[in-house]
Amino acid sequence: MLTVLEGIINRIGNALGHISSVLFLLLVANVVYDVVMRYVFNDVSIAFQELEWHLFSAVFLLGVPYAIKTSGHVRVDIFYEQFTPRTQALIDIFGTVVWLLPFSLLVAWYGIDFAYQAYDIGETSGDPGGLPYRWIIKAVIPVSFLFIAISGLGLLCKSLNQLLNSTSHKEKA
Repeated sequence: MLTVLEGIINRIGNALGHISSVLFLLLVANVVYDVVMRYVFNDVSIAFQELEWHLFSAVFLLGVPYAIKTSGHVRVDIFYEQFTPRTQALIDIFGTVVWLLPFSLLVAWYGIDFAYQAYDIGETSGDPGGLPYRWIIKAVIPVSFLFIAISGLGLLCKSLNQLLNSTSHKEKA
């Protein structure tokens, strides 16, 4: 059952990785457009400049769950890689339960109100010609941290499977 749950969560992580990749390509296109307009046509768009950081934020926030799924997140690999798979699984379980899940769920929970307040007051860019609907990018924060927690559950399933399989291999030997 853990393997099935891990597979479902991994598909979600893969989808977020694809979404993040597409958003990154849009970000590159936006930056190229902005540079060409600025230096070739001497025309500046505040909205396109703000869209750059909106896209960058979304790429980063939606890419983290994929990084967790692929073990692309930051950790002290110089030590971690030297450990046995069983010890690695124990470290991942501890880190997920003690740090990743509580932190991501806390940010997701408080991020909902953060985004709702922006929606409720109709927050827009402070710059003339900037983007309206600032709540949209703020809503990506709780959504992404919810997906980070879901990815953490996938890592937990993977680590538990690894731990249970290493234990069963020892019993057979």
